[in-house]
Amino acid sequence: MNKMTHPKASLLLSSAALALLIAGCASVPPPVEQMAVSKAAVDNASSAGGTELAPILLKSAMDKMDAANRAMDDKDYVIARQLAEQAQVDAQLASATARSAKAHTAAGALQEDNRVLRQELDRSAH
Repeated sequence: MNKMTHPKASLLLSSAALALLIAGCASVPPPVEQMAVSKAAVDNASSAGGTELAPILLKSAMDKMDAANRAMDDKDYVIARQLAEQAQVDAQLASATARSAKAHTAAGALQEDNRVLRQELDRSAH
């Protein structure tokens, strides 16, 4: 084998691999469904009380959703999908945090009601 053919073959293979990589990236479909699911998760987190009870998580989800929308506009679908997925996770965490805070508040109210009832029972028993 000639020493000159090996580097040329390597260059040719590298060029072919690069062309396939570029073609592969260009054929990534827009993540329309993921964008819709993520937007719904952000909306759900907001209506679940995320604005008041998990503001940092909700803001993170909203910021990532905005960035995903910008990536979609730029036709950078890989980044758009990644950001939308991250926004969905942040939104789900914000929703869970809000539900947990509401449950904690409700449990505290029930404990207070029980305390008051015990006091009244103790007074009427004496």
